[in-house]
Amino acid sequence: MTIASFVVKVIGSLNWIFVSRILGGEGIGLYQMAFPIYFFAMTVSQAGVPVAISIITAERVALNDIYGAKRVFRISMALMLITGIFFSALTYFAASWLIEWQFIRDPRAYMSVVVLAPTVFFVTFLASSRGYLQGWQRMTPTAVSQIVEQIFRVITMIVLADLFLPWGLEYAAAGASLGALAGAVTGLIVLVYFHIKLNREIDLKYGTNLQPTEQSKNESTLSIMKRIFTLSLPVSAASIMLPVVSNLDLMIVPQRLEVAGYSVHQATELFGYLTGMAVPLVNLATILTASLAVSIVPAISEARALKDSARIYRQTAAAVRISNFVCFPAFVIVFILATPISSLIYNAPGAGPAVMISAVSIILLGLHQVSTGVLQGLGHTTIPMVNMILAAAAKVALNWTLTAMPELGIMGAAWATAADMGVAAFINLYFIHRYIGYKMDLGHLLKTIVSAGVMAAAVKFFYDVTMAEWGIEVISLFGAVLIGCVIYLATMALIGGMLEEDMKRIPLVGGAGVKLFRRLGIFKDR
Repeated sequence: MTIASFVVKVIGSLNWIFVSRILGGEGIGLYQMAFPIYFFAMTVSQAGVPVAISIITAERVALNDIYGAKRVFRISMALMLITGIFFSALTYFAASWLIEWQFIRDPRAYMSVVVLAPTVFFVTFLASSRGYLQGWQRMTPTAVSQIVEQIFRVITMIVLADLFLPWGLEYAAAGASLGALAGAVTGLIVLVYFHIKLNREIDLKYGTNLQPTEQSKNESTLSIMKRIFTLSLPVSAASIMLPVVSNLDLMIVPQRLEVAGYSVHQATELFGYLTGMAVPLVNLATILTASLAVSIVPAISEARALKDSARIYRQTAAAVRISNFVCFPAFVIVFILATPISSLIYNAPGAGPAVMISAVSIILLGLHQVSTGVLQGLGHTTIPMVNMILAAAAKVALNWTLTAMPELGIMGAAWATAADMGVAAFINLYFIHRYIGYKMDLGHLLKTIVSAGVMAAAVKFFYDVTMAEWGIEVISLFGAVLIGCVIYLATMALIGGMLEEDMKRIPLVGGAGVKLFRRLGIFKDR
């Protein structure tokens, strides 16, 4: 599942490169105005039910109550049928109301909302099916379906956006929105195959005439539904924060840009620059820390179960060091080369200011991801959710204030996003200190900052000189990135900021990195 998450995020980030070049900032803005509505409806319709299904199914299977496990799945699918239809219909019929009441500021986003409505129905089934299969300890179906879903989503987005573009931006954005439906349907088809395969295995192992246990006989449908909702509501409360924040951005940012003096079309374009171009770059730069956050949860949980406080401290310290080690150079690249990157990747140099300020979010998001993983591993899953609420409140206040300033505009919204990540991250770190006494190693942090500063100077110098000499942006950009990374690693090695035990923990590339640095003499062979 970690590998699948990595692949899906890479495909998704690359997708925005192609779609942004087709739609431009304004078209991406129309798409991004519709997507938070769909995201919210999708999250509420699921309401954490997949996690509940996974838990209850695992319990039934452990007790050899296969009949009960299948019954839970049937009941949950019936619930998903009802909620899926309701929220799909609600999204469809609410589209015109959202435009009329100016919840969505640009009426051209109407078609994108409408075409996303049926996707809610299919996604609820998709999520429930994954939860059931995970209850059987089958993670491969989820991983495969996620990858297939993303591939078909991306292909459909690119093809339909380009196909409908001659009819107008609103049609092109709606075509891109249909990618979510194509992905959900194909992902569901993949899961149907895995369900058939699982049922065959069940028939071979347990027989076709499954009998209920005494517990299943005495358990009513209502009690099962009650248990599902009891388990799912806390998960839902945490999950719903992401679409809530997205919808708050949709409500506030375009409106406050208009207050700053921009037209509706300009505000839509700038909103697209931030949410459809800058944010995906931030997510792409934090792929490693996202994987690290996933891997740190069971590691911390195991140490907590063994009551090994020293090990918890070491793992937390290593995770934070790795986050800084990866995110600081990524910040430098995106911050220094914001406009060239926006021009080359998105063909939208106007996105440069939003991308530049959003680069600050890379460091803060990395810390937030890792610190959230540590707290979850410690068993304090509620704290990150509460911190997200506090951070969202700070973001709303800053969005309202900064975005309306003509001298800042969309850069104000980018600063608000960075503050959102920072508030959540630092409150997380406070609670980590409170529970395990961890304090960030300021000496190592200073070495990382110094190395990033040297890298920034090298990147800026190389890019400016080569552009002046050759004028070939591709060579200057990639050359500056390569030279910058080499100088960053060399500086870290020279001042003792690179630790072998940290490199080993970096997901996917850590082992290869250790071997390379041993050959270079940075790490000594043991």
